[in-house]
Order: sequence, then C-alpha cells, then structure tokens
Amino acid sequence: MNVLLRAELLKRVSVVSFKRGEVIIDANKVNTKSYYILEGLTRTYFLKAGKEVVEYFSSENEWANSPRSWRSGKPDIYSVDAIENTSALCIHVDDMIFLFNTFPELDKYGRLSMITLLDHLIERVASFRFTTASEKYIHFKQTYPLIHHRIPLGMVASYLGISQETLSRIRMK
Repeated sequence: MNVLLRAELLKRVSVVSFKRGEVIIDANKVNTKSYYILEGLTRTYFLKAGKEVVEYFSSENEWANSPRSWRSGKPDIYSVDAIENTSALCIHVDDMIFLFNTFPELDKYGRLSMITLLDHLIERVASFRFTTASEKYIHFKQTYPLIHHRIPLGMVASYLGISQETLSRIRMK
C-alpha cells in the first residue's frame, strides 16, 4: 500500500464497536459514515408496513453503509444493525471522498466494491423472480457460505421473502 495513502487512512479512520442489536445506521437520519467490518455481523434492512425486510448481510472484510444516503445528503430507507457484537473501521464520507479523489488506487477499490454489491443485488432480484423457495435457500447458503449459520432464522426467512415455517420445512429436507 502506498505510504501516503496509509498515513492518510490512519488519520481518518477510527475503530468502533457495536453491541448485538445496536443500530449502526438509522434510516431516519442522514448517514455520513461507512463501516468496514473487522469482526462481527450486520444486516441491512428496511421497514414495510411495520415489518422488517432484510436486504443483505455484511460480515468480516465487508462494508456496511448507506451510500445513497451519504451521496444524497438525505435519509435512506435502509437501517443497519449488529446481529453480533461487531467491531469496524469507521470513516466519514467526506474523508472517503477525499481519499478517492487523492488516491486513484482507492477510487478503483471503491468502484470494484460497488460493482460487487451490484452483482449481488442483480443475482438477488433474479433469484426472487425465477426460483423456488428451496432454490432461494440454496442460493442464500452459496452467497453466504461462511456466515449463513450465524444468522437467526427469522432474518434468513425475511431475506428470502418466505415465512419462517416454510424455511423450517426446507431445512428439514
């Protein structure tokens, strides 16, 4: 890593911790920070008719943030909370933008991270449209091979868009 980039990162990044169940990003507030997870597990979700709908999960060496909120300067529909006790590197969006503008290698990393997330979301949409509940569960386990066993079943069912009872029947097979 570039020595200057490393020095700038050390000045601009802090380590934060969240307890299990703690809200990391509140959909009702403008999000100005991004979190790179060192240890732990988070979920990104939104509320629909008072019910939590899980969009995706983030764990070690992944980002948890709300790019639409910090880009627009407005609240987003998504909240993020800790499923487990979680520690993360925290960076303010202004610092991130400075680093992207100053260090092309970091800008490239940011674009590749967003492409990875976009690919995941495209696969997720296709899965919802063209697969059975059992196929969705298989795809979920393939998408999250290292963490699927750490996620509560109710959250898995919400992510898959199926009832917890249906998920239980699928898992018994």
